[in-house]
Amino acid sequence: MDRITIKTSVKAEIEKVWNCWTKPEHITNWNFATDEWSCPNVENDLKPNGKFSWRMEAKDGSMGFDFDGTYEKIVDKELISYKMSDGRKVNIEFIKNDKEVVVSETFDAEGTNSDEQQRAGWQAILGNFKKYVESKIEM
Repeated sequence: MDRITIKTSVKAEIEKVWNCWTKPEHITNWNFATDEWSCPNVENDLKPNGKFSWRMEAKDGSMGFDFDGTYEKIVDKELISYKMSDGRKVNIEFIKNDKEVVVSETFDAEGTNSDEQQRAGWQAILGNFKKYVESKIEM
């Protein structure tokens, strides 16, 4: 199984980046690839063996799915590791670098869409995350 890595640099303090990545009230604002989609519901029990479920829906109501799984390892403000409900694994690293944080996500590819399609979709969501964090002045 292929593993895919995507990255972005966010101009913000690590606390802000971590909170925006992990708190449901923030996740609903950035966790989608295009403006035609939304993330209306998030459940997030951020601890080892904790479950998460993020509802992804097209704004026109034509389709939707739950993105869910179980956390395996959490290192505060450094690492999140989880297993999706289909068994694929994801590792997210948060690397402090001067006045920004590099967010690096590595995930197991699925066999339905091409690696390039998957990379583009996950990178678009990561781009939304960067835009959301950098535009959010107050926490």
